[in-house]
Amino acid sequence: MAAAIEAADGVIIATPEYDHSIPACLKSCIEWLSYAAHPLTDKAVMVIGTSLGQQGTSFAQTQLREILNSPGVNARVLSGHQFMLGFAKKQFDEEQNLMDARTVSFLEQCFDAFKAFVNAVPVTE
Repeated sequence: MAAAIEAADGVIIATPEYDHSIPACLKSCIEWLSYAAHPLTDKAVMVIGTSLGQQGTSFAQTQLREILNSPGVNARVLSGHQFMLGFAKKQFDEEQNLMDARTVSFLEQCFDAFKAFVNAVPVTE
């Protein structure tokens, strides 16, 4: 995983929200990655998420951003353009496509902003 992250121009982390937090396995993964390899250092990262509840991962995304900005991780996290989809069970059709055109448009805007962010983040060796 570290090699794939190092080879990538940017990383998109999609997280659910469990009890106002990120899943323990995601936190553990980031901890392992930050222990020796440090592939997220200066890497452009975008955080998105969805949840079954109304707030659409707002707490989880805040926590994840703090972790990604912490010493040893030092990712460059895209600010703004936060995609937090609430009530996930009601948002998708039978083929798992987002049904609301405005939501799809906003998600596309977020991805466009991330592409620009990736191109603006200087590559470090």
